[in-house]
Amino acid sequence: MKIIVMGCGRVGEQFARLMDAEGHEVTIVDTDETALEKMKEGFRGKVIVGVGFDRQILIQAGIERAEAFAATSNSDNANIVAARIARNIFRVPKVVASLYDPRRAEIYRRLGLLTFSSTALGVERVRELLTYQELEPIMTFGGGEVALVNLEASPILEGKQVRDLTVPGEIQVITIARQGQAILPLLGTMIRSGDLIYIAVLTSALERLKALVGYAEGV
Repeated sequence: MKIIVMGCGRVGEQFARLMDAEGHEVTIVDTDETALEKMKEGFRGKVIVGVGFDRQILIQAGIERAEAFAATSNSDNANIVAARIARNIFRVPKVVASLYDPRRAEIYRRLGLLTFSSTALGVERVRELLTYQELEPIMTFGGGEVALVNLEASPILEGKQVRDLTVPGEIQVITIARQGQAILPLLGTMIRSGDLIYIAVLTSALERLKALVGYAEGV
């Protein structure tokens, strides 16, 4: 995939390096030449010094054949301008913009722009770490080899599928209680925030389940 990243701050650099490591063709653009210097080590992609919403700079970066564009500079306004140019003028199929102010997200969602807020994501992660409950078995079977646990789906699980919480022979979602009704989920069933999920798990795989649902330390 041909990917253009505007902004070589912490988010932009890490995203560009990740995509590069996965074998994508990555170009990163920033007005700060010093910031781009650090990309030379271990980065196989292309770096361009310039304004990320300048038409000629974008053409130089290869936006006419880009399949994805990520605006991750430290300016919300610049990110939105660049994202709209990428989507509306150059018709890049996948465009996302970083917003430091999460209150703006709804405005731009109405304009059809996909955005994310590192601030909002960080706040949500802190909440998860401070308020989650341990996965205590509510029932065990046999000699304790298999446990039944339940958990309330947090926003971090919303949009995932049951298959994402399934490990054949180790972890199996049994049922989901949603709005007062229980359903027998399929592997493709989407999880919604607030779902009460009942899971059968080998007790030896509890730590693995914690990692899948985001309870593991450092996740």
